[in-house]
Amino acid sequence: MTVVRSLLLFVLAALAEIGGAWLVWQGVREHRGLLWIGAGVAALGLYGFVATLQPDAHFGRILAAYGGVFVAGSLAWGVVVDKFRPDRWDYVGAAICLVGVAVIMYAPRP
Repeated sequence: MTVVRSLLLFVLAALAEIGGAWLVWQGVREHRGLLWIGAGVAALGLYGFVATLQPDAHFGRILAAYGGVFVAGSLAWGVVVDKFRPDRWDYVGAAICLVGVAVIMYAPRP
């Protein structure tokens, strides 16, 4: 159950961080205004809190593993929200990152 909880927290963190960054991008680059920017900043703050809920107590490990989730999640966000079409190298890179997440977070440790 700990692994499932950890994976769900990674997904929630990715939604908060990627969504927050996207909202800021929309507010600034697409000239949608301060409300979008403010919502993005709030979502980015939420990401910081979600990361603290991970069952592992090591900040560096959590953040390193989350980096891989962020890479794959960013590509997925682009596909769903911005209609981005990744190429095979995008998929290979994201898969490598997710394997790294699994090794960092879930490898057996003494």
